[in-house]
Amino acid sequence: MRLFLAIVKWVAAIFFSSTILAVVAYRFIPVYVTPLMVIRCFQQIGNGESVTLHHHWVPMSEISQHLPVAVMASEDQRFLIHHGFDFNAIQSAVRRNRQGGKRKLGASTISQQTAKNVFLWPGRSWTRKGFEVYFTALIELMWSKQRIMEVYLNSIEMGNGIYGADAVAEYHFSKRASDLSRSECALIAATLPNPRKFDSSAPSAYMRKRQRTIEHEMKFIPTFPKEGEDINPDTAAGGVYHHRR
Repeated sequence: MRLFLAIVKWVAAIFFSSTILAVVAYRFIPVYVTPLMVIRCFQQIGNGESVTLHHHWVPMSEISQHLPVAVMASEDQRFLIHHGFDFNAIQSAVRRNRQGGKRKLGASTISQQTAKNVFLWPGRSWTRKGFEVYFTALIELMWSKQRIMEVYLNSIEMGNGIYGADAVAEYHFSKRASDLSRSECALIAATLPNPRKFDSSAPSAYMRKRQRTIEHEMKFIPTFPKEGEDINPDTAAGGVYHHRR
């Protein structure tokens, strides 16, 4: 029993020290590869396909100012004011899911998606969800909102073998991430529920409808603040950020 407890203590110490060190390191170091990128490469090999991985890390200053607003409008409108978990969205999703329906609603925030993309594997098990909660709490504690968004926009899957804002800008729009228009950013955000099904380079009528909806919702999201700046509610036409005044 003593040996078992000693092993548990050592495993716990190694786990917490290594994960905290990784989170601290990624506060400053670009994330060049994620577990999902590696998994997708092995899936391509298993399917007899050529390995395709397009990913260019760029700083937030080289990403269109419209893209963080678009993904917030689409994925997580309260991103700048919650602490990693949107409990209002969780309660709403629980109520909607209890009503039945084939499609279950989620309430995953940008912080949670970033934690999952950078540190974990895809899946829906309670074990992975528990790790997601842990890493989300860590990055919210140790990273700024600007850093979370920067890592998110650089690591998220945005097409088949395409990861991050600069890669999707090049391969779907023939430009740099800094040159993406407001409409193009809304179109990219429209693919995020399933970027391997919804193609921003060849949008369907459904995607165009989502694009228009996101562009409308972007009016209620303030300009994304730079590091050290406060939210400016005057840059949004009402919405939750005006309620905080």
